[in-house]
Amino acid sequence: MTHQVHAFEPPERFVAGTVGPPGERTFFLQARGGGRLVSVALEKVQVSLLAEKLEELLSEAQRRFGVDLPELPPAVGDNDPLDTPVDEEFRVGTLGLAFDVDTATVVIEAIAVGETEVEVELGDAPDDDEDEEPDEPDEDLDRLRVRLTPEATRAFIERARRVVNAGRPPCPLCGQPLDPAGHLCPRHNGYHR
Repeated sequence: MTHQVHAFEPPERFVAGTVGPPGERTFFLQARGGGRLVSVALEKVQVSLLAEKLEELLSEAQRRFGVDLPELPPAVGDNDPLDTPVDEEFRVGTLGLAFDVDTATVVIEAIAVGETEVEVELGDAPDDDEDEEPDEPDEDLDRLRVRLTPEATRAFIERARRVVNAGRPPCPLCGQPLDPAGHLCPRHNGYHR
């Protein structure tokens, strides 16, 4: 099976977004450019972590390489929904980040979840490949690669944080997400709040 690298260097648009109602949202990274649209699914915590790590990466680039970091006015930003159709290319297992000093751009790679489980299900005898070298991790996995300017990175971070925070409001007592019908709050010994 050949792996695909979906490269957008740079994309016309690269955003985090969700599909579905709060509490049942599916999170996506979506890149658009050159007439192509690629959406990859990931966990809420991965979106949150990506925003955090990108912020650290920009700060590090500024500190080490003197990269100018743009300040974003709060009103600016891409609040539009994801482009449709949102067809999941793959589910993200690993996220890779790098700063390219030569072009002063941020490179983000979203790499598909490994498919080791699938190989076993196909009935391969586990002892057939004892003397084979293990594959380089991620070498044969689909990936989405985008290259962003510091401005575009900052805009991505702002939107990603809004998307993560736009879910169900947290319970003031335990911090867990509140459902419209309430939830079993551990601080209330299991009584509905």
